[in-house]
Amino acid sequence: MWAVKFKIKRMFSNETILVTGGTGSFGKKFIATIFEKYNLAKVIVYSRDELKQFEMQESEFFSKYNNKIRYFIGDVRDLQRLERAMEGVNYVVHSAALKQVPAAEYNPFEAIKTNVLGGQNVIDACLKMGVKKVIALSTDKAAAPINLYGATKLASDKLFVAANNFKGKHDIKFSVVRYGNVMGSRGSVIPYFLKKKENGIIPITDERMTRFNITLQQGVDFVISCFEKMWGGELFVPRIPSYRITDVAKAIAPDAKIEIIGIRPGEKLHEEMITETDSLNSVEFEKYFVILPSVKLWDIEQFRKESSEKEGKFCEFGFKYNSGTNKEWLSVEQIKELIKTM
Repeated sequence: MWAVKFKIKRMFSNETILVTGGTGSFGKKFIATIFEKYNLAKVIVYSRDELKQFEMQESEFFSKYNNKIRYFIGDVRDLQRLERAMEGVNYVVHSAALKQVPAAEYNPFEAIKTNVLGGQNVIDACLKMGVKKVIALSTDKAAAPINLYGATKLASDKLFVAANNFKGKHDIKFSVVRYGNVMGSRGSVIPYFLKKKENGIIPITDERMTRFNITLQQGVDFVISCFEKMWGGELFVPRIPSYRITDVAKAIAPDAKIEIIGIRPGEKLHEEMITETDSLNSVEFEKYFVILPSVKLWDIEQFRKESSEKEGKFCEFGFKYNSGTNKEWLSVEQIKELIKTM
């Protein structure tokens, strides 16, 4: 979907990469992928869960690379620990966050401390320790947020983009990657429906509901490709298909009864990754979009023409990238096939 060229193999060769939240779903898949594809010097797993680190260290796949993996217990709230972990690091992927919407609503300042203040700590540590490139992971919930989790991630996105404004003489680039639901991730709808299938009843919040869809591997591949393309300050959004929630129910349990339970607090009917307002400052490429930084960091026309294999075009007035108005849709059969690969 997003081809990775030889250039990035050279870029990652004998380099050190740190992943915050490295024991999470994205972190593990990202680390597994880069070990399979690139000749790295070292990977640093930075996370606060000692059990997950132990399980990762003992797993069949990662144990093969124990001579190249360093496991750091640490929290992104701890700037001093981040600085220690980033000694000699060239690239950083920031995926650590408090992500559960209800938990963030109940514990708002805890989410702010991790997602906003922790994000700034990552930025400050990267600047101080001489990191070359940084990509922070965002979420569709950061576009026109209606819950605290989305609001903290929007704030984090702004911090990472703005970090390019005050980097001074540091040779470093900061960018952000935003995408929608990861298929089969913890707490997502497909594992939930598979569990409910046993009861013969599939609870649906609203029959009109739609979502974007991306597989974990596609998300990882997109992030890797963005390391190659980034100029610093972009917010990358992949072009991905949508699905209807009713089609997911049909794919999983065609004979089950549908029960409408109503939209939950903080939940949207459709996902949005580029708002109508953002589109005024966005460029559309063949396989992805870029929301440009609000402060001019480089020549925008040159970026539009030269940053990708094919020239980009400015988004039309009134455009929004919304799962309900998306042009590409997964069929019931395609959803069935994707579920088999989970």
